[in-house]
Order: sequence, then structure tokens, then C-alpha cells
Amino acid sequence: AEKIPGDLRIWSSQKIRAAQTAQQLSDLAAHIEFLKVLDEIDAGICEGLTYTDFEERYPKQFADRDRDKYHYRYPSGESYEDLVGRLEPVIMELERQSNVLVVSHQAILRCILAYFDNKNYSELPYLNVPLHTVIKLTPKAYSCQVEMFKFKIDAVNTYRTKKGQQEPL
Repeated sequence: AEKIPGDLRIWSSQKIRAAQTAQQLSDLAAHIEFLKVLDEIDAGICEGLTYTDFEERYPKQFADRDRDKYHYRYPSGESYEDLVGRLEPVIMELERQSNVLVVSHQAILRCILAYFDNKNYSELPYLNVPLHTVIKLTPKAYSCQVEMFKFKIDAVNTYRTKKGQQEPL
């Protein structure tokens, strides 16, 4: 097992599940910050809906989202493009820090992962960010090494591939 660095900082979303997770990890960190900027994408009027509910209630919006997930903005909500703008200051600060554990949500973590792993905007919304997983990013020349450590916790898989793409194994 790898040793946890003594200067570890935790940055967490303010949403309840993320904040509770961060609190459980507080003994590992020198410092914890709860940042609204790390809150999940705002799904607007679709907040709380399953993909099935979303498709049944708003078929046109569902099709628009499938066509261009990066630019699609939920009615009264955000797009991935909006998230990238929201997260830019955090990403710039992550560049300057050494050991930061970010406790957040799938859309947010996709944006961070896309930046550090040099993925383009069309790939970003489809990056697989499994639930209950620590994703360790280690800087390398011109990219980073990505390691995933999955916890054995039952969860619903909310990952959706791009139309015509195979599910990851």
C-alpha cells in the first residue's frame, strides 16, 4: 500500500454525499476545503430524473443531448462547456498544488480528468468515471499517469457511452 503524503489536502464538493465522504477522510488530510465550484453539473429542470424519465418527459432535449453532450445545456441548468469554464480556476490551482484529493461528482471529475489527461472536448463527456473510485493522477511529461482504485461498494452504473460506442469492460 502506498503511503499517504503528510501534506495531503482535500477539496470537496459542498453536496451532502461528497461532503460526508470528505469528512470520513479528514484524519488523512492536513486541510479540508468545501468548494461550491466542485458541485455536480446543474441539470436544471431535469435534476433528480433518471435517464429514462428524462427521455420520456423531454424527448427533444434528450435527443439534443445525445447529439452534442459537450455543448448541450440542460433547461435552467448547465452544459459541460459551462463546467469547464467554472472549473478553470480550480484546475489552475491544482496545477500549482502537489497532493490534493478531490471529492466530487462524475461530470466534475470528467472535466478534471480530461484536462490532465489531454482529452479533447468531444471525448470529455464520455470519459468513464466509475462511482466509488479513487482516481490517482501522477504528472508525466505532457500528460499524466492515470490509476483507478475501485472500492467494493454496490452502486447503480450511470455511465452512458456515446451513440455507436461500445461499453468499456
